[in-house]
This record gives sequence, C-alpha cells and structure tokens, in this order.
Amino acid sequence: MYSLTINELSKAQFLAQYWQKQPLLIKGGFKNFVDPIDAEELAGLAMEEGIESRIVTNSDGWQCANGPFEDFSTLGEEHSTLLVQAVDHWHPDAAELVEPFRFIPNWRIDDLMVSYSTPGGGVGPHIDQYDVFIIQGSGKRHWRVGQVDKSVQQFSANKGLLQVGPFTAVIDVELEPGDILYIPPNAPHEGYAIEPSLNYSIGFRAPNQTDLLSAFADHLIDHDLGQARYGDEQLTERPSRGELTGDEIARLRQLMIAAIDDDSTFLRFISESLSEPKHDKDLLPLDEPLEEHQVMDFLSDYPLLHKAGGLRSLYVKQQDAVILAVEGHSFCLPINHLETVKLLCDEQSIATHVLAMNTSCLLFRQTLATLIKEGYWFAD
Repeated sequence: MYSLTINELSKAQFLAQYWQKQPLLIKGGFKNFVDPIDAEELAGLAMEEGIESRIVTNSDGWQCANGPFEDFSTLGEEHSTLLVQAVDHWHPDAAELVEPFRFIPNWRIDDLMVSYSTPGGGVGPHIDQYDVFIIQGSGKRHWRVGQVDKSVQQFSANKGLLQVGPFTAVIDVELEPGDILYIPPNAPHEGYAIEPSLNYSIGFRAPNQTDLLSAFADHLIDHDLGQARYGDEQLTERPSRGELTGDEIARLRQLMIAAIDDDSTFLRFISESLSEPKHDKDLLPLDEPLEEHQVMDFLSDYPLLHKAGGLRSLYVKQQDAVILAVEGHSFCLPINHLETVKLLCDEQSIATHVLAMNTSCLLFRQTLATLIKEGYWFAD
C-alpha cells in the first residue's frame, strides 16, 4: 500500500492552501516508489476493446491516434506517448495508487490514467478543467506548470488534442520516481520525458451546469417525472398580445426550479448521476443468480467482500433513510444501516460478519444480493 507524504503539510493544510488554488510540487511524495504496472502491461491494456487509449506523437507536428491498437509501430523510440484511461478499473495493483488520495471525497475521483513516454514524448502545453495529481514512475520527466489563469484559451493542435500557447512557469522541475505534482483546474502545464518513463495521473470529476441539467432532464424523462404544467388562472386582458411579462417569466422559472426542489426526485437523481460509471468495468457477476434468502449462506463461506476496481459508490444521509448509489443505481435503506453503508463506500474490503449483522432486514438482504450478483462486490 502506498503512503502519501505532502511535504510538511497536513492534508487539511493542503486543502486550505492549495486545492483548486495553486499548483504544488510534492518532492518524494511516495518514498521508495515502485511501479505497479510496466510498459508491456500497459500496452496490453491498450489492445483491449472497451479500454480508452491513444498514442500521441510530436516528432513531425502533433499526431493523435485512438486505440485499441493491434501493434505499436507508431510508438517511436522518441517523441511518443501511450496513454491509457481508467487503468484502476482493470489493474488491481495500479488501483492502489488511488487510495492515498481519498482524503478527497470518493464522488470527486474520476480515474487513474497511466502513460508511457519515450524521450521527448508528451501531449504539449495544455490546461485541464479538473484537478489532477501526477505521480512520476520510473524514468524522469521535465514539467513546467503555470499559475491558475481562467483567461487562457485553448486551440486544437489536431482533432484529438487541445493545447495552449506559451505561459510563465511557477514550477519548472525534473520529476523523479515518487515525486508528485498537484495541478489545479485552469493551470497551464506541459511535461516531456527525459528518458523512457511512466506517469500516473489521478483526475477528478467536476460536472458543469450543462452536464447536470442535461442529466437531470434525462432522469425526469426516464422516470416519467416533471409532468407539472404551467398555469395562469389569474390571467387578465393586456394591451399587447406579444409580450411575455416578468410575472410569466418568474412562473416559468419557478416551474423549472420546483422540479429540482423536489427532494426525493433530486436526491435520487444526484446520487445516481454522480455514481454513474465513466467507463465500462471488468466486473465479475455471479454465474448463478443470488437470491435474498441465499445471502447468509454466501457470506458464511467468505471472510471478506472486496469492491470491484474503480467502482463508483456513494451515499446520501437523510433523516430516516440512507441512499446507497452504485454505478448509477440507487438503493434506499433504513437509517440504522448507515454505518454499514459507510463501510461499503469508504473501504475497499469489508468483513462479511459485519454485513451478516444487517441481514435480519429484508431490504438490506435484497440490496446486498443485487450488489454481489452484479459483481460490484465480490468474494475470493
């Protein structure tokens, strides 16, 4: 297990002074760092259907090719980078790299991207709209990072690559194994390999208004909600037929706001939406369906249940209930199961005897049966 050291800062101080505010070099953030994956394993993942990957080259202009790849002839001995998204979903050892960063809430963590670069390889100067921690693996990489600047404009280097122009660096450093860069949103940065090197990038979710409103509209449609209609029983005659009045605009706005203000609708939506997977996972559903009356026997056969790699799970506490959301699905349980739900969401493994203590509740047994048979939690 990796142990994170943020210089002399506590995690609380890091959040107060740096998170979403300014970049930070964390020299030796991981002591005695050993790569959890090698370049050959990474290349193997990039050959798989359903795993997002790309190769970026900059030897003769910027070129970007998307996987899956049948061969790696475009990955040259210089000026080339292979990038694979969501490696935490398919590689348990690499997934352990995410754990030290879970002082950031789970729902904000997006995925672990791993890249392999040959000397001179990189993706060019760019900005991200989200926070990222970049961990240096084997090899060395030269990084330049600027201060947060929301006025920086991106341009397309080609169809698959957005970049920015020259910027002033406040961090200009060669990273060695175990070094970490924290880069907040809208901070321009660029990194180029000095020698063949692996990098690990932990990115964070930051939905914008369009994402949320679009997803909320889809939720209303999917569940046949949001059917309240505009009404104007106090309508009076007016001089102009063409005017949309301020009062009418206010009523229309309130009609929309009322859909969001409905707690039961919004809480179900937001929990399901924020637990929605970004990538398909290599889950291990049971060959035979697990019925709720079989849960106790199943638990008695194993000491631990383990969370699938990259699984998105969160909970929302209410006055008399707790909503457990997993991979875009929600389950409403009595509030007395809150501590167990916390363990399911917070820990990678949970003792089955803890789960067994809750199985007198039919709803909990049904929920647990679903989680296990879908492969969200598994026993070995």
